[in-house]
Amino acid sequence: MEFEIRLSGSVEVRVGGRAGPLGPTKSRAALAALAWDAGRSVSVDNLVHRIWDDHPPATARETLHTHISRVRRALRTADPGAPTITSRTNSYVLHVDPDRVDLRAYTSCVEQARALKGSDDDAALQLLERADAHRYGEPLAGISGSWPDHLRATVGETALIAAMTRAELLMNAGRFTEAVPVLAPLAPEHPVDEALVGLLAVALHGGGRTAEATKLLQRTRQRVIRDIGLDGGRRLHRIQEGILAGTPAGALYGQGPRRRTAARPGRPVPDNLPRDVPWIGRREELRRLTSALSEGGGESGAVVTVEGMGGVGKSALAVHCGHEVADRYPDGRCFVRLGGHAADRTAGAPDRALTTLLRVLGPEGKELPQDTEELTAMWRSLARDRRMLVILDDAVCSEQVRQLLPGTSPTAVVVTSRRRLTGLPGARSISLDVLPSADAIALFERRLGAGGRSRAAEIADIVRVCGHLPLAVEIAASRLLARSSWTAADLLRQLTAGAGGLDELRDGERTLEHVFALSYRALSAEQQLVFRRTSLHTGMEFGPHAVAALTGLPLATTERALEQLLTQHLLSEPAPHRFTLHDLLRTYARSLSDAEETESRAAMARLATFYMGAADRADRLVHPYRSRTSLDTDDFITLPEINDVHAAEQWLLTESGNLSDTLEWISEHGSEHQLALCVHVLTGLLDMRGYLATGEPLLRRAVDHWAAIQDGEAWARALLDLSLARSHRSRYEEAISAAREARRLARASGDPKLEFECVNQMFIPLWQTGQYESAKSLQEQLLPSLSQTENILQIARSYNMLGVTHLHLSNILSARNCFNSALAKFTQIDHERGIFSTLNNMAELATRIGDPKSAEQAYRKAISLALRRSDRRELETLQMNLANALIDLGKTDEALALSQHSLEFFRTVGDRRREAIALNRIGRAHRAAGRGEQAIPMHIAALTLARRINAAGEVVDAAHDAALAHLDTGRITQALAYAKESFQMSMRIGAHAEAARASRTLTTLHTATRVTAD
Repeated sequence: MEFEIRLSGSVEVRVGGRAGPLGPTKSRAALAALAWDAGRSVSVDNLVHRIWDDHPPATARETLHTHISRVRRALRTADPGAPTITSRTNSYVLHVDPDRVDLRAYTSCVEQARALKGSDDDAALQLLERADAHRYGEPLAGISGSWPDHLRATVGETALIAAMTRAELLMNAGRFTEAVPVLAPLAPEHPVDEALVGLLAVALHGGGRTAEATKLLQRTRQRVIRDIGLDGGRRLHRIQEGILAGTPAGALYGQGPRRRTAARPGRPVPDNLPRDVPWIGRREELRRLTSALSEGGGESGAVVTVEGMGGVGKSALAVHCGHEVADRYPDGRCFVRLGGHAADRTAGAPDRALTTLLRVLGPEGKELPQDTEELTAMWRSLARDRRMLVILDDAVCSEQVRQLLPGTSPTAVVVTSRRRLTGLPGARSISLDVLPSADAIALFERRLGAGGRSRAAEIADIVRVCGHLPLAVEIAASRLLARSSWTAADLLRQLTAGAGGLDELRDGERTLEHVFALSYRALSAEQQLVFRRTSLHTGMEFGPHAVAALTGLPLATTERALEQLLTQHLLSEPAPHRFTLHDLLRTYARSLSDAEETESRAAMARLATFYMGAADRADRLVHPYRSRTSLDTDDFITLPEINDVHAAEQWLLTESGNLSDTLEWISEHGSEHQLALCVHVLTGLLDMRGYLATGEPLLRRAVDHWAAIQDGEAWARALLDLSLARSHRSRYEEAISAAREARRLARASGDPKLEFECVNQMFIPLWQTGQYESAKSLQEQLLPSLSQTENILQIARSYNMLGVTHLHLSNILSARNCFNSALAKFTQIDHERGIFSTLNNMAELATRIGDPKSAEQAYRKAISLALRRSDRRELETLQMNLANALIDLGKTDEALALSQHSLEFFRTVGDRRREAIALNRIGRAHRAAGRGEQAIPMHIAALTLARRINAAGEVVDAAHDAALAHLDTGRITQALAYAKESFQMSMRIGAHAEAARASRTLTTLHTATRVTAD
């Protein structure tokens, strides 16, 4: 039976046309609040606001739960298979198809109708009829409040749009009388809406009620001036003038039959324009083209070029525009095929094109000259005072077009070409890309016609395989039409099975491969090589250095070839010096490369070598403290110039996807040695982007490789990389073990710099598990040795880490001295990462001594530096820490937003320790804002996670904050248990300040217990 949720009229659940009981008004409001966002998560706060506005009862959350339970029962009672409501963290979701909610279905139908207007007016009218079937009365009848009022206003706006769309569709068909009753009831409700009033006036005029139309226009213009204080209504004034001049309604509206200006007497009016087709999409491009043509006039007509890859629809756009603007060109329209990519290359010769133009114009009694210059002179003489539109289709180059321009003449020229025509003075250029997905689907459906054997999802997949290229979509639809037994699913299987794709895009008359081959054959040998090799690139977007590595050509030669491919529209440039291939062009180019198997394998190896070399150069600047394993270099590969840390980070960020693809390619096709080198090079990038934990299997393979060949130093470095990944996944004991083994290998190899790095890496999981004394001891042993070197960076890092341990052990003065020393040394060498890391720790110190204002200033300064870098993990950590200071300053809204944002990030990258911190910050923000009930689950979640990963410091904080939240809400017994846990863990790890804090809370709780007992 049909299931429906009605929000128009009374809120109801209906099954088989019968309504089921929903209970009181607030329960119906709860259902409406969820149904309007069907399938989407709605927060508890949002639901409370929608039901009770800004004055909810004290027990709003509990009451909301009761109403949700009633709605669940009502849904089950109405239909055992009815949609369900699930609860998520602080939110609810109603799992129902939005089209089963009447008002959602209504707005969807209206939006679809608007999209079809102008391309399929009959279908658009049917959709509006269907939309009306989903409205039964005033939305949320009987429910008051600001959100119901807002919803009613939203639906009212949609109703206005629907009415105007219906009227426009009727007027397109010349049914002006029928449009009047659609618009007339809305005019009193929107008395100064010029678009509405203008439509109504034209409809009245078209229905023979001209006097009413003029009165309406005059009255509305006066109202606009009086109410708005502006001399507006220019649009209405133009309509009024047109009515008074006796202009037909169709011409006033702009959609009626075109009135062509009569040609000059005695002159033939040429018109060899190909027939137009029902038009889909390209509204913005069509607007730009018609606008550019409008800029011509007077003595010189406009020249506009329409450029794009083969099959993108250049000719179709030019021809459609020619039909649309026919009335502007009373002396005719000429279409000339220049044959730039025809098999017969002589078709593009200027004399042939000129001969075609002159024969279309038909100079009576004159024999056409044979000389090109004489042909040009005759053409320009005939065009001198003619207002024509000339379409020059498929131009080869600017020089070819230049000879065909009409000179000083009001004739306008549209040129289509697969090349960028840069040598035409004063020409405007319009570049076509593939169609948006919705337009490509509409094109396929239009070509298929009514009664197609297809489903929406299958059609969407087909046009995706076609790369949304208009010619490919047309060919695919034609192929389906030619196979009467096929469905869209059959065509989709054919396009995706086996070789699929390009080979299957044929319809008996046309093949897409042939279209691409014409463009390819026009290239030089070097350009063909570059085109083929770009298809081998592992990522979708690439730069010239990568292509130079693929081809083995010099960089300058490669850049020139890329520029020519760009000019030929065989490449796109989505960002400066970043190139990409259309999917179908990539498939075509790859088919050419497949015939060069040996050369292609060598090209891919060079590409991997290039990316590894460039990434190594960049990462050495970004992470200068890392001990390095040297790469195998290739002197014939040109690396990009990367001279400073910001350029290095930007390069790594830009190429991160390609570097990830390179790592994957090497893991599948390279040697274990190459893989071990590559994963070592990319560890820093993976850490920056928050993806290091996912690379752990490859890190383990690297460790095994270096162990197998007994390269002690490389083995130690691989263990350090593995230790870092395990720390990020909160596997601290494993991280400590890997770092300890790395230190043993470093000592055996006699590399002090490598040993320093092993100590620093071991420090991190020791600190994260609350082993502060052990961590402090490591740094205190390290500093004397470091001080005898000139390694300022490592000395600064050691001071910073030592300061952290002093801070947690409540040695405030020692911590401050260490941080000051670290900051001075980082500043001395201008090491931004070290500076903002130290500022973060100094802000933490300020928080601990009760100076949140200084903490906020330090955090914000650190964030301003971190924003210049590309390390997302560091930035999110700083913002999460800033939230802590903001809570103490009473800025709870900003603190909550920062913490929630950080929580999403750390969950995404699997950093469970920081996830626990973010959860606890959210709880603190809620508690500071007086929302203790909302704080408790956050603190409990943080504590549970911290216990699971043995993050002792986070256990201390989360347990203490949970105790305070339970105290705030009167749960003394639970608060005591959490406070005791915080105290005991603090004592175990030597966190004396935290132990004292927990002790004070316990005293408060014991006092409260005695008061309660008394």
